[in-house]
Amino acid sequence: MDKKAREVAIVGGGPAGLTAGLYLCRSDVDAVMLDRELTGGQAILSPLIENYPGFPDGVEGTELVGRMKEQAERFGLEIMTFAQVTGVTLEGEAMTLHLEDGELNARAVIVATGRNPRKMGIPGEEEYGGRGISYCATCDGPLFRDRAVMVIGGGDSAVEEALHLAKFAGKVIIVHRRGELRASSYLVERAAAEPKLEFMWNSEITAVNGGETVDSATIVNSKTGDRTDVPVSGIFFYVGNDPNSAFLSDLLELDDAGYIVTDERLESSVPGIFAAGDVRAGRFKQVVVAAGEGALAASSAQGFLEEVGARRVYEGDR
Repeated sequence: MDKKAREVAIVGGGPAGLTAGLYLCRSDVDAVMLDRELTGGQAILSPLIENYPGFPDGVEGTELVGRMKEQAERFGLEIMTFAQVTGVTLEGEAMTLHLEDGELNARAVIVATGRNPRKMGIPGEEEYGGRGISYCATCDGPLFRDRAVMVIGGGDSAVEEALHLAKFAGKVIIVHRRGELRASSYLVERAAAEPKLEFMWNSEITAVNGGETVDSATIVNSKTGDRTDVPVSGIFFYVGNDPNSAFLSDLLELDDAGYIVTDERLESSVPGIFAAGDVRAGRFKQVVVAAGEGALAASSAQGFLEEVGARRVYEGDR
C-alpha cells in the first residue's frame, strides 16, 4: 500500500462518498476514495430511483451511481475498490487508516460507509433483492402502483413506510411477530384508519417465493402454526439497519444505534474526521440527502485543512 499522505481519504463509495470526492477534486484537493466493495453502495440495489432531481423519468440505481463515479473520476478522484478499512489512529495532525493489506495516511477523513439493512436469513431474501424485495418505500413505492405489497415489521419505520406505500399500492399487508404494533401511538391511529392496510398478527415471514420477480411470501402464525403463501408483488423489510461504523467505535462518538454523531458541519467528535450519508446520525436516509451531505462534508474537510495550515501535502510525505 502506498503510504504517501493524502489530504483527504474518503471511506465508502456510495453517493455521499462519490459526491465528496467530486467536490474535493474540483477544488484541487488530493483525495482518494476507499471502498470495501465495488463502488455504489445500497443505491445500486434500487431498480428505479424516481425521486432524484434531474431525472423526470426516473433512473436505475446502477446508472445513477455510474454517472456519479464517471464524473468524479473525470476530475481526478482516485478510487480504490476492495480496500477494507479496519481502523483509524491519530498521529499528531496526521491520521493513519489501517487496511487489510497496509496503511494510508491522510490529513482529514470523510466517513461515508453507509448502513446495511438487517437481514433475516430466510430463503429467497438474497435472490429477490431488487426484484421485489426492497428496504425503502420512499425509493420504490411507486413501482408497485395498484399491486399488493407486504411490510415486515411493527415499529415506527415499518408503519411510516406502510402508510407511504398505501398512496400507491392497492393493498399493504403488515406482518408483525407480535399481537400489536410497537410504533408510536399517533402512527398506530393512522394505520388503523387507513383502509388499504391489513394486518397479520403473531406472524413471521419464512420464505420469499417467485419466478423472475416476487409473487408470494410464506407466512407462519406463531400461535396456530398455520402456514400461508400470501400473493404479493413486493416485500419491504423493516427489521432494523446496521450502520457500518464498528471500525470506528473506539474512536468516535456514536449514538445508541451506532450512527456517527456530528455537528452542523458534519464533523465528528474527532477534529478532522467527518461523516456523511446513511452512516451519520440523522432521521432521513435518501440518495439525494447522502449526496448533499457528501458535498457539505467535502467543503468542511477543505476548510479544516485550511484552518490547520495543511492545504497541501508536505513534500516529505510524497
